[in-house]
Amino acid sequence: MAEFQEIYSKYFKDVYRYVLCLSKNESIAEDITQETFFKALKNIDGFKGNCKMSVWLCQIAKNTYFSYLKKQQLFESVDNAVDVPDTSFEQKFIADESAFEIHKVIHGLEEPYKEVFMLRYFGDLSFCKIAELFGKTESWARVTYHRARAKLKEALL
Repeated sequence: MAEFQEIYSKYFKDVYRYVLCLSKNESIAEDITQETFFKALKNIDGFKGNCKMSVWLCQIAKNTYFSYLKKQQLFESVDNAVDVPDTSFEQKFIADESAFEIHKVIHGLEEPYKEVFMLRYFGDLSFCKIAELFGKTESWARVTYHRARAKLKEALL
């Protein structure tokens, strides 16, 4: 436990800043960071040392944040569906179906295209931060993102 306290002390600010960069909201960043360390503590035996501890923690943070976003979108969809007048329900259904198709295509992208695209588009991360997360160059992040966009366009046309 003392060992994990050292990990927490050493990496808390880095993980918090990373989540703040993703969420652009201090309250959300605090909550996600706390949940990240809770998950890390529960799964510390799963850390194999194949990457830096900070990368492992940021991966947990990213997944936790994206899970949070999915829950928020689900709640908003339910709220909006209840509040939408019947006349625009068909339009909303068509828009939801289009969004679902786009998400299916994104989900079908191979790695690292899928993750780089999601980090850049949904996470609004800079190419520099994406490169740092993958241990690659900023040019690699830019090229990978643009290739992912091209693959999405091709699949959607």
